[in-house]
Amino acid sequence: MAKAAGKLRWANRRDVTLRTAAAVPLNYALTSLFTVLLARILPGAPAQASIGATLLSFAIFAGIAMLCFAVRSVSRLWLAMIGAGVAFALADWLLIASGGRL
Repeated sequence: MAKAAGKLRWANRRDVTLRTAAAVPLNYALTSLFTVLLARILPGAPAQASIGATLLSFAIFAGIAMLCFAVRSVSRLWLAMIGAGVAFALADWLLIASGGRL
């Protein structure tokens, strides 16, 4: 019985560590990529679009951080965040390559 409790405790610690790693550094990278994309597609002057995207990024970061601890599966969380990061990076690159606004 003690071995099972020890394994469960280790699994919980591992999950919390992985969720924290997703909620802070991975979330920062994902939010940064999305902010760049958002600043490029928002209407208006480039300076206003950058400020609007930056202001929205605070809410986006907080929402993703809460989501990291709300989902059931840590592996699905990481796959979704990495997939979204790749998609945002590709969209950013395509906008830059096609002459999108800076």
